[in-house]
Amino acid sequence: MICELDLNLCWWFFCGCAFGSPDTKIDWDAYMSQVTGFLAGERNYAEIHGDTGPLVYPAGFLYIYSGIQYITGGAVFPAQILFGVLYVINLGLVLLIYIRAQAVPWWALSLLCLSKRIHSIFVLRLFNDCVATTLMHASVALMQQQHWHLALTVFSAAVSVKMNVLLLAPPVLLLLLKSLTVWGVLTSLGCAAILQVLVGMPFLLTYPMEYFSRAFNLGRVFIHFWSVNFKFVPEDFFISKPFALSLLILHLGFLFVFAQYKWCRHEGGILRACGPQNVREEPKKSDLNVVDKFLRSVQSLSANHILTVVFTGNFIGIVFARSLHYQFYSWYFYSLPFLLWKTTFPTPVRLAIFFGTELCWNVYPSTPVSSVALLLCHVSLLAGLWFAPSEYPYVDRTKEIKKS
Repeated sequence: MICELDLNLCWWFFCGCAFGSPDTKIDWDAYMSQVTGFLAGERNYAEIHGDTGPLVYPAGFLYIYSGIQYITGGAVFPAQILFGVLYVINLGLVLLIYIRAQAVPWWALSLLCLSKRIHSIFVLRLFNDCVATTLMHASVALMQQQHWHLALTVFSAAVSVKMNVLLLAPPVLLLLLKSLTVWGVLTSLGCAAILQVLVGMPFLLTYPMEYFSRAFNLGRVFIHFWSVNFKFVPEDFFISKPFALSLLILHLGFLFVFAQYKWCRHEGGILRACGPQNVREEPKKSDLNVVDKFLRSVQSLSANHILTVVFTGNFIGIVFARSLHYQFYSWYFYSLPFLLWKTTFPTPVRLAIFFGTELCWNVYPSTPVSSVALLLCHVSLLAGLWFAPSEYPYVDRTKEIKKS
């Protein structure tokens, strides 16, 4: 009933956005130009361009948007209908992972379909962020089911559409180390690597350096005007290396602190959580069968803990990202209700942070005031997550063994 309510709400919002607003495409023509060049046989990333500049996305983007071009004929309106369906699919995945985590009251799930900016990003503007976000949520849903090899494959597919998904890489690696044996970790990462090789094969065999330098460029400097965050920072300092390095150090530092003292608190720190000396509470049974003994070597993480680590790790990356463009809101919007209800804030404060964040993302163009307000919302949420109690990370297998 909850899912039906939210899906009905999202459908009405989708209809209002798709058919009640003018065409506001931004990158669509550039996407179609890049796809056309690829389909014409061009395999040199340095020679594939669009209206907004050179192609800067991995090859999965080209395959998916080639399919979209084939289905829609390159027309905007059919593509908006297609992305409306994608919006509903993504929302269904998000509701699934929320319900599994059982950490948010049912009424708060309606917040997931109340963002005007998200509707615009998905249904009107047709950004590839929408495809990457949907694949990322599908990967998280598979992680909650302990299907790590398939989850890492889907995660790699999301990365092949847009590289921002790599913000989840550190927390996902931590979950792998906590959940699987060394062999399991290596084979899971192998699945992700193989998919990247297969996706990029036409370009790796022809112009490999051009592919790597364009599709996985970690040194891109975004235009100050389009930044939603840090607009209050002077442009000269905004594009400087010291500012970028400072944010990177803060990003990595907060990831380590959260991993050491929050995500691995029960085990006694990162080394104990990921090493063979990992100690956790387990049923003391001497008559376990062979299957039980095998399962004990694969630590089953709770759906709530998986979502906490993935969403919090991604959010830390958002807080310390040098530049957030408007479409980047889709990277973390769907995690906000979950993260807010992980804190001990009163409900009015949670809602104030949620709608304050939404308001900042709807200020166009962004201003120093809106950027400061967004930073305050981010920092407040991050502080709330730090002082929130840490959940028990593992599935209680006592009941499972008693049943057997």
